[in-house]
Amino acid sequence: MKITWFGALAAFAMLVSGSGAMRGQSNPAPAAPQLVILDTDIGDDIDDAFALALVLRSPELKLLGITTEYGDTQLRARLLHRYLKAVGRTDIPAAAGLSTPHTNVFTQAAYARQSPARKHADAVSFLLGQIRAHPGRITLICIGPLFNVQAAIGRDPDTFRKLRRVVMMGGSIYMGYRDPAHAGQPAPPSAEWNVRCDPAGLRALLGSGVPVFMMPLDSTQIPLRQPEMAEIFAHGSALTDQLTLLYHQWSGTGAWRTPTLFDPVAAAYAIRPDLCPARPMRLAVDGQGFTKPVAGAANVQVCLRSDEDGFLRLLIDRIVSKDAR
Repeated sequence: MKITWFGALAAFAMLVSGSGAMRGQSNPAPAAPQLVILDTDIGDDIDDAFALALVLRSPELKLLGITTEYGDTQLRARLLHRYLKAVGRTDIPAAAGLSTPHTNVFTQAAYARQSPARKHADAVSFLLGQIRAHPGRITLICIGPLFNVQAAIGRDPDTFRKLRRVVMMGGSIYMGYRDPAHAGQPAPPSAEWNVRCDPAGLRALLGSGVPVFMMPLDSTQIPLRQPEMAEIFAHGSALTDQLTLLYHQWSGTGAWRTPTLFDPVAAAYAIRPDLCPARPMRLAVDGQGFTKPVAGAANVQVCLRSDEDGFLRLLIDRIVSKDAR
């Protein structure tokens, strides 16, 4: 059979077109990033700063804004303003939450005060406004006490219910705070800090109708030891420089040297839930902040054990990677 030059070109074009379609079928477009808001009491412990770093360096997430919790929330927002400016993310707004009595040490206040004082937007209004703009799409990552959550539920429960889910660090189910002086010994359940500061906030959240995923003390007491810290602090990026500054302010105010990465586990769950599998439970919250398993229909999904090695590798790879956003 004789094939003309025109016919050969047409056949070649069909082959190229077909192979492109096949490539499209085998390589689907990546899923759109999850919309997230981070609610944090950054500035006291150091783990919030690492949690924010993980969120910023995870292309699976689109951070719509950050709300501050507990104590001097305006100063916490100033800390965020300096941090975000230093890493080139001034597109992310920081809103100040409800000011409350504060008994903890704001270890990173000097870092925060290097940022100019200004009036930040109201966190509760910001949160509710974003939910209205993106109904059913936002994951709220809570890594501090739940005063803003409680206020948002009280102000507009119908809008709050349109969150996609809440992922939180908090609670103590079967294991409490470990005592470094008695390593290896079981630690009985504790009144975990975030819940102890506002037990009513967690009760309101569990009754809100929003799916809740909890990372308690049982699964979040992961130390960042010297080799991992050295890998991060020696990296020399704008992001790791902020972590270095904040770490030294935190560790310089007491006997602390080894951070415990409570809060980044919650951030990691939003990206890699396989690292901290959750199971349904029903929890009751008493007035002292204890979170006790009780009989009845589940009101929360709880991770009782995390993949510590997998989590640490994810955190470090993201923070020091040149490829992550």
